[in-house]
Amino acid sequence: MKSKQYKTSIIGASGYTGSELARILVNHSEIEIVSITSESHQGKKFSDLHAQFSGILDLTLISADEVDVAGLDVIFLALPHGVSMEFVKRWQDSGVKIIDLSGDFRLSTPEVYEDWYKKSHTYPRGFEQAVYGLPELHEKRIKSATLVANPGCYPTASILSLAPLFQSGKVDAKGAIIDAKSGITGAGVKASNTTHFSNVNDNFKAYGIGNHRHTVEIQEQLSFLLKKSVYLQFTPHLLPVDRGILATAYISVEGAMNQEKLDKMYQDFYNKKPFVRLRNQAPSIKEVRGSNYADIYPFWDDRTKRAIVVTVIDNLVKGAAGQAVHNMNLMLGLEESTGLNQVPMQP
Repeated sequence: MKSKQYKTSIIGASGYTGSELARILVNHSEIEIVSITSESHQGKKFSDLHAQFSGILDLTLISADEVDVAGLDVIFLALPHGVSMEFVKRWQDSGVKIIDLSGDFRLSTPEVYEDWYKKSHTYPRGFEQAVYGLPELHEKRIKSATLVANPGCYPTASILSLAPLFQSGKVDAKGAIIDAKSGITGAGVKASNTTHFSNVNDNFKAYGIGNHRHTVEIQEQLSFLLKKSVYLQFTPHLLPVDRGILATAYISVEGAMNQEKLDKMYQDFYNKKPFVRLRNQAPSIKEVRGSNYADIYPFWDDRTKRAIVVTVIDNLVKGAAGQAVHNMNLMLGLEESTGLNQVPMQP
């Protein structure tokens, strides 16, 4: 058997993201999972927490304090907001590449982070090195990065929906509206009153109206493309499904536009982006389930002179673990789609 070239550790095993990282990496041709950590389940097997890995990945869970970073090429931090920053602070000067799946380094400054996350940031220096890990926008910078801030799931779908239009400069910086819906796994593995079965099943609700923390993440990345400050309306909703995000974005466009021009704009922007599929009809979440694809349907409404863009992703893959592996491939100089060619599962 061919020896695998790179070694990695997953810090944080109990959540959905840690499980999805393991599912993708266990079959990655160039990556060996050396260790997986859990502070609350030390001594148990990874497959004791996630039974689907029984006989496939039975590593004993260890504390993060036991991880030998000197023997690793890359570390994934599958930890909550406010926790990851302490591990970045501990390991950033060790030479290991770090991919942080929390929100601790996604924003432009610690001040913006503290304003939206309502937490003190304990490692401001990390913002100087962190690269926002959306490969469709920042591929070149990701390739040379030592710290990548993996995007949020809602921002991934929302930014990809609107990026070509904002790069064109032909949009109102205050005119975008994003209506987004997520499956319950987007709330994480820890149960709450909101995610209780009886409150989710056969139900549908909006939340975080006007102040959801992902709003600023979307605004900052679209501002980067437009080269001026962007302000938009973002409203998330909770779907009674296990995984998937569907985002519908609305924005007025300046100047002459039609469906042919809109299609061409999106085709040019996403040319040679292997995980963006442009569709000729509105996609559904099951059409990307279990995969790293983002399916995008741009529609020109000539009546209202607005672009309406529908994007679907799997929130645990393209919105989290799959995107993290994509970033890892770029950071290690591998072919970017290595290990990520899973065909979506439907039904």
